[in-house]
Amino acid sequence: MHTFIGLDVGTQGARAVLADVSGNVLVSAEEHFPLNAHSREEQSPETWWQACTRVLEQVLENKAAAGLVAISVTSTSGTIIPINKNNEPLHPAIMYSDSRQAEEGAICKTAATLHNPDGYTAFNTSSGLPKMLWFLRRFPEKAGDIHLFIHAADYIIGKLSGRYDVTDFTNVLKSGYDVRTERWPEYIWDKLPLRREWLQTVVPSGTPVGPATAAIKGLNGNVTIVAGMTDGCASQIASGAVNPGTWNTTIGTTLVVKGVTQNAVEDPQGRLYNHRHPEGFWMPGGASNTGADWVTRLFGTDLALLNEAAAKLLPTQHLFYPLMQQGERFPFIAPQAQGFETPGLAGAERFTAGMEGVAYVERLAYEVIEQLSGEKVNAVYTAGGASNSDAWLTIRANVLNRPVHKMKEVTGAAGAAILAASRTHFKSLREAAAAMTQTEKTVSPQPALAAAYENNYHRFIHALKEKGYA
Repeated sequence: MHTFIGLDVGTQGARAVLADVSGNVLVSAEEHFPLNAHSREEQSPETWWQACTRVLEQVLENKAAAGLVAISVTSTSGTIIPINKNNEPLHPAIMYSDSRQAEEGAICKTAATLHNPDGYTAFNTSSGLPKMLWFLRRFPEKAGDIHLFIHAADYIIGKLSGRYDVTDFTNVLKSGYDVRTERWPEYIWDKLPLRREWLQTVVPSGTPVGPATAAIKGLNGNVTIVAGMTDGCASQIASGAVNPGTWNTTIGTTLVVKGVTQNAVEDPQGRLYNHRHPEGFWMPGGASNTGADWVTRLFGTDLALLNEAAAKLLPTQHLFYPLMQQGERFPFIAPQAQGFETPGLAGAERFTAGMEGVAYVERLAYEVIEQLSGEKVNAVYTAGGASNSDAWLTIRANVLNRPVHKMKEVTGAAGAAILAASRTHFKSLREAAAAMTQTEKTVSPQPALAAAYENNYHRFIHALKEKGYA
């Protein structure tokens, strides 16, 4: 039996899954990292590797691992590690969540806008290129020792295969790589104090990098190590949204929408950014500041009774935009935006209206996407904690007036396992996803309920316009 390992290295820990050709997760293992007050800024790549070694050894003990074909890795987008010629870190990993690079983000944004305006220009503190520049400005004495700047997933792939010089389309987007022309733009070394030789070779996610060379119990040289992917894109792969017209909504702390289009989506306002699909399509995405953070903040974690009550209240006539902080970035940009709600809401009615409000934001996001892309949203897959609420799935299907498909496995590690199989066992990522993703349930709209939500949605949009947000 052929099997595949997906390895997810997150902010708080590492997780490995062993999956078969049908996407069944046969065994999984995870380990949390020892975190401290500075873990949002810097972490030890060696600590990651030690945790990865242990979780890999656990899943390799399963008898199905005898048929292991390939391993791939997903990790955080924008995390950067400078390494020397011996492939040793010159500094702890500079995390995507490190906010010390504001000045460097502005410098990179200006340089990109002036010299490569058709490429990626939305640099900020979560982007990789400003972190490279910050390191050079903060530690100029180490510039002579730099061999490469690599990303979080690349470090683990390097430890597994000995190849640190290769990365993938998704990890390099925020490091300045032009995924349209498939090249590093010259301004990076002409206008910034970086060197061309510090930048990796870039390949499509899923490309075989080389055989496994790591000394891990149960791992042999017949296993292929495969180029990885950022965590958000890996979760999209796990959801099954890999064909043009298919989209994934993940409602966790925030609402994140990612999909596949034939062409790159041009957004003059910069709400959407475009990753490159391994097969040449585009993977646009955007993230709202609304999501499900309001649920735990307002209602805690014991939600069974609230969900049961909500199912009997659909639809409410209330409006609740549950934005817990000031400012919105997608599907509209409004730094002044604040949450609002019908006065006097409480209990299950408030809970239900909050779920409806997020569904209205999701629908607006897809309307913006269709308008900008000129392409139809044919299918919506879902992941995140919100997908565990049947009431919320019902609300979303009827607000969107489309079926919403909840998948069985939606973790980044499961997506990495599909990626590992995509060009080692299958012929393509789409073929692998078709075989290895499984729908747990599909919730379809009900004509009467969808009609009621149509009216309420337009009331919500009118409220946004009245407040000057959208």
